[in-house]
Amino acid sequence: MAVPDRSAPPKGPPRVLRGALVWLRADPFLTDPAEALVHVPDGAVVCRDGLIEAVGDWADLKGRLPDGAAVTHYPDALITPGFIDCHVHYVQTEMIAAFGSQLLDWLERHAFPAEQAFADPAHAAMVAKVFCDELVRNGTTTALVFCSSHPQSVEALFAEALSRDMRLIAGKTMMDRNAPDGLRDTAQGSYDDSKALLERWHGRGRLGYAITPRFAGSSTPEQLALAGALWSERPDVHVHSHISENLEEIAWIKNLYPERSGYLDVYDHAGLVGPRALFAHGVHLSEGEFCRCHETGAALAHCPTSNMFLGSGQFRVFDAKRSDRPVHVGLGTDIGAGTSFSILATMGEAYKAAQLNKTSLDAVKALYLATLGGARALGLEDRIGAIKAGNEADLVVLDPKATPLLKFRTERARSIEELLFVLMTLGDDRVVRETWIAGAKA
Repeated sequence: MAVPDRSAPPKGPPRVLRGALVWLRADPFLTDPAEALVHVPDGAVVCRDGLIEAVGDWADLKGRLPDGAAVTHYPDALITPGFIDCHVHYVQTEMIAAFGSQLLDWLERHAFPAEQAFADPAHAAMVAKVFCDELVRNGTTTALVFCSSHPQSVEALFAEALSRDMRLIAGKTMMDRNAPDGLRDTAQGSYDDSKALLERWHGRGRLGYAITPRFAGSSTPEQLALAGALWSERPDVHVHSHISENLEEIAWIKNLYPERSGYLDVYDHAGLVGPRALFAHGVHLSEGEFCRCHETGAALAHCPTSNMFLGSGQFRVFDAKRSDRPVHVGLGTDIGAGTSFSILATMGEAYKAAQLNKTSLDAVKALYLATLGGARALGLEDRIGAIKAGNEADLVVLDPKATPLLKFRTERARSIEELLFVLMTLGDDRVVRETWIAGAKA
């Protein structure tokens, strides 16, 4: 993916965001959350040429700002890193909130019919705009995205994201069996299309490509092997797929691949497990599979609203993050089985999922999953996920008084941790006052 040239001299005047700052500098699952969290009650973020040039206390920085610096002050707001959505289907935007049963039936009844419409480039372009609008409106500045099996769906999304200078990773869905005629491709055709799209788009602006077999049930062993071959040719790109979401699905995968030891082993055998490989859900992963993710650097996307909506189960985030073999984990909205584009709302649902697993996910850990944890899951922690000099200037401004109830409740918060917890429990898109992408107001 394209990396801004940090050695080049500044080209334009800086933009400065002033307000309360909060971000993570370490993994609070593995260290003291109080040490991992950074809170600057009256801080400043100096942005120039798409990057964060300096960050610190306003009192320390205000006298060192260059002439022409434009300062935007948010006295009653909270500035955090832009949110990171580690798993979302833009081609399912129009069928969010579709009544259904569980995963496999829901795919047949709702997802597959909606995705067939993306054979039409005009439809793809229209939905891509709506999708990116929703990301920005909800404070999401980076997303790992499923397209449909049509190359034109990828073209439309990348073109829209490029026009906004968004950091977005996406790919053509590969599926050569157990899918409708209007979506099914071939093993060789999916390799050829993916390679052509990769060569056209990967590294343009802040775009990245993800090799995207939908899941083991909709790919033949031949297709997975070719996906693995493409990744071996281009290890700089991502791999994006699903794993162990639903018990019926897992039993089906076992029947399709009886020679493999488990669901993850299907991908592992094809050469699709390693750093920059991210698998959504992982609700029912075994201890051995968690260990293998840790060993290889593969990451998981926790999608609590989707898992609850489809009755799939509750991801065991504390098992995944166990300190002797921690796995990289980020949050995913999983639109359209997920029920909200809001990462704040997703954080709140992740708390409920943890409660059902007899664990408690505090706000510091939830914010980590939504920002730095997601960046590490994507292998992008050197660019996004924290408010620090040299990072890309993707930021979200949160309004703790966005609704009367929020104002009433947040005025009674006694700590930054309590304030964050209230925002993730009661908050949604209304809390997002502004989203900044690459140092510009979106």
